[in-house]
Amino acid sequence: MSDRYTAAYNPDVLSCIANLSNDEVFTPPEVANAMLDMLPPELFSDPNTTFLDPACKSGVFLREIAKRLIAGLEDKIPDLQDRIDHIFQKQLYGIAITELTSLLARRSVYCSKYPNSIYSVSKFPDVQGNIRFKNVRHRWRNGKCVFCGASEKEYGGDKREELETHAYEWIHTVRPEGIFGMKFDVIIGNPPYQLDTGGSGRQAKPIYNLFVEQAKKLNPRFLSMIIPSRWFAGGMGLDDFRNLMMSDNRIRALTDYANAKDCFPQNSISGGVCYFLWDRDHRGACSFTNLSAEKEETVVRTLNEFPVLVRYNKAVSILHKIGLFNEASLSEIVSAISPFGLPTKERGTERRLKNSDLILYSSVGCGYISQMAVSRGREYINSYKVMVSQTSAEHAGEPDRDRMFRVLTTSMKVLTPGEICTHSYLIIGAYDNGEYANNLLIYLKSKFSRFLILMALSSIHISKTTFSFVPIQDFSKPWTDEELYTKYGLTDEEIAFIESMIKPMELGGGDNA
Repeated sequence: MSDRYTAAYNPDVLSCIANLSNDEVFTPPEVANAMLDMLPPELFSDPNTTFLDPACKSGVFLREIAKRLIAGLEDKIPDLQDRIDHIFQKQLYGIAITELTSLLARRSVYCSKYPNSIYSVSKFPDVQGNIRFKNVRHRWRNGKCVFCGASEKEYGGDKREELETHAYEWIHTVRPEGIFGMKFDVIIGNPPYQLDTGGSGRQAKPIYNLFVEQAKKLNPRFLSMIIPSRWFAGGMGLDDFRNLMMSDNRIRALTDYANAKDCFPQNSISGGVCYFLWDRDHRGACSFTNLSAEKEETVVRTLNEFPVLVRYNKAVSILHKIGLFNEASLSEIVSAISPFGLPTKERGTERRLKNSDLILYSSVGCGYISQMAVSRGREYINSYKVMVSQTSAEHAGEPDRDRMFRVLTTSMKVLTPGEICTHSYLIIGAYDNGEYANNLLIYLKSKFSRFLILMALSSIHISKTTFSFVPIQDFSKPWTDEELYTKYGLTDEEIAFIESMIKPMELGGGDNA
């Protein structure tokens, strides 16, 4: 029994399938074990501890927990078969996200897709054992699911009968405690990350936050999940979740990968990923770890010190020094999304049809458009202003191979009176003097400014809030990084950190942008 059991638990098998989808990412065994290492070791030598994975895919969490319990309970339950039966039937529980993953998880945990078969290492009276899958339906109201916000157009109707509806049982009930009729000491897992909403631009709605919030309702002793880090800065329906997480002093530890590929090598997950340990009985600061392929740094800090969750520990002292100046934020002079009300696909005309037509910049170049087409942002039309792409320079927010960021794209430039842009860009500033706009552009190209933008950036998308940490300067003059470092009293170590993070950018203004 022992040899067969050990052989069936082959970590290489689950490592191979750990990267099948960006929305439903399979967890590598080493990551699952890093999360389990955060839990008190005594949990694995207690025959009464119960564990739940509410988003089973490969079954890796339950499998790795089983291995620890088998070792930890040897003294209490000496007979191996009795120990295995006790662990699998009274301590480990899972809710699969699809019928296919239920089979995969049971095969991984029980060594058989069907735990009532002769091949299962622990015999159950039914085909599911303690890893269940229920074909749940969305509950539609006004075209959206009341539980997860899925689009009825995308996931409802007869056409979905033979397709996966992504109506996950864990978040499609008001009483999660009723699923197994019990509470759990530990809830741990890697939930699905997002759902297509069927909206304009094919937005994807985050749903991992719903799994975390649902788990908290059961008030377990410990909760640990690995989720995208996009919640650090909010947006896309995550503002409330961000505020709840940042103010929750029961989060004992949080490990963040700014580059998701350091955790999931084959997956690009915008904004990185993180895993946390929520401890019901903990009240206090959080042990916050920055983790990359090269280094690890941990600092004990409060999570709600700033409006967004600052992911780099070394940045905190820099932000403190800048905050002492109590200067207005650049976010105060950044436009809203779609500054002129013109969609991304708008191209205008190739030639000016009227003398009053405006020059329109889009992602493919420039054309001309009537002033009558402008539905907002008219205050910018006759001003000098800076145009900045709404998309950051890095794919999925990932640094280059040298671990450095450009942050802003080279497409940013000064727009003169009579020049406007599509939804693809933001507008910053509105000046009567072109020199001020040129100096603002030079400031935005500085490493100092782009570093501060990066501190509030948790996806590829740039918005007003992304500029929250960037102070407004006197733009009657250009600013160099050296002047800015001196002004804010940064140390050599703090300067070196900024320089190690941000790539240089040509500092010319105007048409040289």
